[in-house]
Amino acid sequence: MSESKHTTNHDEIRKWVEERGGQPAHVKTTGKGEDVGLLRISFPGYDDENDENLEPIEWDEFFKKFDESKLSFLYQERTADGDLSTFNKFTRR
Repeated sequence: MSESKHTTNHDEIRKWVEERGGQPAHVKTTGKGEDVGLLRISFPGYDDENDENLEPIEWDEFFKKFDESKLSFLYQERTADGDLSTFNKFTRR
């Protein structure tokens, strides 16, 4: 059985994302000016149909929006089969 975890720890989030080949991103059509809009984690090659809507951003920019929005990172270490999981979701703290 797979288990989900929550964290707000920047180092923990970054490590989890990078171990899976992911990168911080935002949805291009959201946000205005300095606001990056909706945050996402992009896994190039996994979400080909959604890749065109996502734009990579720097970690500093990502975590600034993450903290301002009072988000928590919900994630899964492994799938039920024991493989590395890429399941993640942003929730309110």
